[in-house]
Amino acid sequence: VQLQASGGGLVQAGGSLRLSCAASGLTFSTYFMGWFRQAPGKEREFVAAISWFAGGATRYADSVKGRFTISRDNAKNTVFLQMNSLKPEDTAVYYCAGGKTLRTMANDYVYWGQGTQVTVSS
Repeated sequence: VQLQASGGGLVQAGGSLRLSCAASGLTFSTYFMGWFRQAPGKEREFVAAISWFAGGATRYADSVKGRFTISRDNAKNTVFLQMNSLKPEDTAVYYCAGGKTLRTMANDYVYWGQGTQVTVSS
């Protein structure tokens, strides 16, 4: 199983980025997908998750509600994270993950990508 995250970069505060995570080696449409992030010196934290079908249930961390949107395209085995109104505190390595529940704990996810760096300058 491989989860390949991409789309990170350097952006000014207030800007936008769209992360993508391409999955292979698993039946993508049967997995809940999530995004987590980890800033230097901090623990990995939940960002967003989406149920196994596009348009299904989603969950967001309070810190990103109204700014970030998770979506998926099962035909392309890809999950996305649209990030708007970015803040310096959003700076972190962002990881995509696949699991069997729509939960917020990292331990609930089975497969992990390698991460993509997002840096938001003030």
